[in-house]
Amino acid sequence: MIRSLGDVVEVHASERGDKAALIHGDRTWTYTELRDEARQAAQAMLAAGVAPQQRVAFLDKNSPEYFSFLFGAGMINAVTVAVNWRLAAPEMEYILNNAQAKVLLIGADFLDHLDAMTLTTVDTVVVIGDPGTSGYPTWEQWISSQPTTNPGVAIGWTDTCYQLYTSGTTGLPKGVELTNRNFFEMLPAAADVWSFDSDSITLVTMPLFHIAGSGWGVGGFFFGGTNILLRDVDPVEILRVIAHYRITNILLVPAVLQFIQMVPGADTTDFSSVRSVVYGASPITEEVLVGAMRLMGCDFIQVYGLTETTGAVTALMPEDHDPGGPKADLLRSAGKPWGDVEIRIVDADTGQDLPAGEVGEIWIKSVQNMLGYWANPDATAAAFPEGKDANGIGWFRSGDAGYLRDGFVFIHDRVKDMIVSGGENIYPAEIENVLMSHPQIADVAVIGVPDDKWGETVKAIIVPVAGTDPTDADVIAYARERMAHYKCPTSVDRIEALPRNPSGKILKTELREPYWAGRTRRVN
Repeated sequence: MIRSLGDVVEVHASERGDKAALIHGDRTWTYTELRDEARQAAQAMLAAGVAPQQRVAFLDKNSPEYFSFLFGAGMINAVTVAVNWRLAAPEMEYILNNAQAKVLLIGADFLDHLDAMTLTTVDTVVVIGDPGTSGYPTWEQWISSQPTTNPGVAIGWTDTCYQLYTSGTTGLPKGVELTNRNFFEMLPAAADVWSFDSDSITLVTMPLFHIAGSGWGVGGFFFGGTNILLRDVDPVEILRVIAHYRITNILLVPAVLQFIQMVPGADTTDFSSVRSVVYGASPITEEVLVGAMRLMGCDFIQVYGLTETTGAVTALMPEDHDPGGPKADLLRSAGKPWGDVEIRIVDADTGQDLPAGEVGEIWIKSVQNMLGYWANPDATAAAFPEGKDANGIGWFRSGDAGYLRDGFVFIHDRVKDMIVSGGENIYPAEIENVLMSHPQIADVAVIGVPDDKWGETVKAIIVPVAGTDPTDADVIAYARERMAHYKCPTSVDRIEALPRNPSGKILKTELREPYWAGRTRRVN
C-alpha cells in the first residue's frame, strides 16, 4: 500500500521494476532505476544532516532529478519545497529562508540568482546540469557514492511531505503544508475521475512548482504508469510527444489549450490515444474550450481547486461538456465536488450559509485540505475559521466567490483581489508595494482586466506625484527590475484620486467595472 511519497517508487519497483516510469528527452528510467536513484538521494540527504520534517528545496525548470529528489526526501520524512523559478532573486531568497531549507538542488541556469541571494539555513547546494565548474557538487557527484538501500525512516500518515508557496493579499508568500494523507487518501478516487490506471502514459509539462505540474506527475506515478516530462511548456513539443508516445492523460491550463490550437498543422496530430484532457487553474473561454474539444476529439474534464486543497476538488465530467446542446450552460461551471469533498457557499461577513443560486464565498471540506500554512498560525486560523475536528478536517475558506446550482459549482468572482493570468496567481498588493516606491507615483491600485490570450492581465492605475508624468514604459520597467515579469503591469492608466471607502480601503470593484462591463462573470 502506498502511504508516503517514498512508497510510490518502492511499491512499483517491486511490482513492475522493469517498466518505464519516467521519460525525459532521450533517457528513460525504469521503476527500479527511479527507486534506486531516490534511495541514493535519500542517503545523500541523511549524510547532509537532513532530519525528519526538515525542508529541502528544488529550484529549476522541469528536470527529471526533481522526482528522484522528491521521492528520496519522502523516504526520510523530509519535506520538499519546489521554488517558482520565474521569481526574482529576492523573492526566491524569502521563500528559501522562510522554509528554513537545509539542502538546495538548483539548476545551473539559476546560479546567477543564487549568487544574488543571502541564504540563512541552506548549507548544501547541489547543481543540476553543471559541467563541474560552479564549485558545488553536481547531482551525479552528490548521489553516486551513496548506497541504494532504503534508509528505513519512520514516516507519519499526517506528516507534511510537500510544501508549495502561494502568495497572499499581504504580498508575502505562504508555505502550504501538504501531507501524505492529503495525497494518498485522495488519489485512489482519481482513477475513475481522471481516467488513470497502470497503462496510463501521462504528459507532465506544467511547471513543477505548481500542484498542476508536480502533483499531476505524482498522480501518474501513483498508478504505476509512465510519465513523459517536458522541461518547458512548448505547444509544438506537446503535440509531438502526444503522437510519439501515445499519451493517454493530459493536464493543461486554458492558455496552453489556446496556444496548441494556433500551432500550424495542429489538426494533423494523432490524438487517438488521449483518454482525457484535464484543464483548470484559470478560467477558460467557451471559444477556446470548444476549439480544443474539436481539435483533440477526446474527453475533457474541467477542475477547480487550489494549492491548499491539493489541487482539484470539483470535476465537470465529459458527459457535461455539451456545447450547443441542452446542457451547454454547464460549460460555465466548474463541475461537482468529487471524492469526499463537500462545498458550501457562505456569506463571508456573517459566516451564514447561503441558498442555492446566491453568490458567496466557497468553503471546502475535504481530506485534501492542507495541514496549514508553514510557521503562520494566524493565517492558518483565518483559513479554517471553524477550526478542525478530531480527524484534523475542517472547512477551508477558498477566497473565491461563486454559487451552487443543482450541485454544480459556478465561479463568479474572487473574494480576494487575486489575478489569474495564464494559470499564474498574481497578487495586487505585492505589485502595489513595489510601485509605491516609485518616486513619481503618489498612489496606485493594481487590478486584473480581460485579456483574450491570458484570461486576465495586470493593469496599474496610478496617481502621479504632482508635477510629474511617468510614462507607461517607465512604470512597467520599474516593476520589471524588482519582480518576476509575469507579475508586472502590461498597461498603465492614470486617475486623479483612487476611490476609497471610509476606512481607506481602495474600492477595486469600482475601478474594475469599466473594464468588465457587459460580462456575466468578473473572471475571464
